[in-house]
Amino acid sequence: MYESLFQPLTVRGLTLKNRIVFAPTSMGLKSGDFLAHIDRIARGGAGLIVIGDVPVLPSPMFSLYTPEGLDFYRQITQTAHAGGAKISAQLHMSDSDVQGLQRYLPDLRAGRITPDDLRRKLNDMTGDFITGLPVERIQTIIDGFGQAAILARDAGFDMIQIHGDRMCGSFSSSIYNHRTDTYGGSPENRARFAVSCVQAVRRAVPDMPIEYKLAVRQENPHYGNAGILTDELPVFVPLLDEAGVDCYEVALANHGALTDTIPPHNHPYFSEPGCFLKFCDLVRPLTDRPLCGVGGLGDPDFAAAQVDSGRVDYIALSRPLIADPDWPRLVQNGQTDQIFRCIRCNRACLGGMQQHQGTHCVFDEKRRAARGE
Repeated sequence: MYESLFQPLTVRGLTLKNRIVFAPTSMGLKSGDFLAHIDRIARGGAGLIVIGDVPVLPSPMFSLYTPEGLDFYRQITQTAHAGGAKISAQLHMSDSDVQGLQRYLPDLRAGRITPDDLRRKLNDMTGDFITGLPVERIQTIIDGFGQAAILARDAGFDMIQIHGDRMCGSFSSSIYNHRTDTYGGSPENRARFAVSCVQAVRRAVPDMPIEYKLAVRQENPHYGNAGILTDELPVFVPLLDEAGVDCYEVALANHGALTDTIPPHNHPYFSEPGCFLKFCDLVRPLTDRPLCGVGGLGDPDFAAAQVDSGRVDYIALSRPLIADPDWPRLVQNGQTDQIFRCIRCNRACLGGMQQHQGTHCVFDEKRRAARGE
């Protein structure tokens, strides 16, 4: 009954051995622990691993632009390949006003505001930052997407994912983008930055598949602040197709509470399995590109049914593969009763990240004891 999950999927000449993706996830781990995590996910059977938040421009973080950073990314890709997985670089450009952030750091260090408070303040500054960004800087960033794609290819990545939230999503959003030039105003103009970034990557690496993380903003009730309104999708999706996107991961837009985009089991609106698939349903009539669903897909029977029906072409899992990296292998072998299933509690995954302890799972010790890890 799980055959559809394990059919190969080919996108622009790249063949994934199955339809199961480890979604881009902030892990907050030291480099050695992070490599061990990638190794574990790959050996567990995922067909594709997406490495989140790969900086588009030179960065103090691990950067494609330094010998040390490039070497670390090569270690990541080699680890994934050795475990049997393909690997994608999620190219990321922050929309945070770093200079504006500085005035809040003393309060953060003194404990007068929390990291969540700081996140909200950063979100509140996004509109002014995007609206005031000089055109020359915009072009530098667009060019950076192309250069970063070349470096990612040189580091051994098989695919590029363009982060359609963050700066791409904020340019797309009428909440944040109040520009009066060709990058603002109409949906077509607000799509221009994202489209230009896709075009830059397509020119730079014409043979590599490009996945676009399509961030969808919902109203009634309101969730997400960046990204694309549902009724604007008929404008954005064809433009992104034409620019060179090969496939889409469709998710809720960010710049709200983290518990909205990483919803727990008791979320007031996104508690159900497949909580974001309704956005795929809206995108499906607009493109013939493969669609990746994400959000609440940890139950193998439910996940397989979505691929069987053609509702999505492949699935992205984060918390389920943190809870049990062997999820794909166990499903393929018909051993679903042995899976340590994510219960969407967010205690050690999102909670661990927020507490600067790294992203883990409440089942880690129990699973390792059971598997002899």
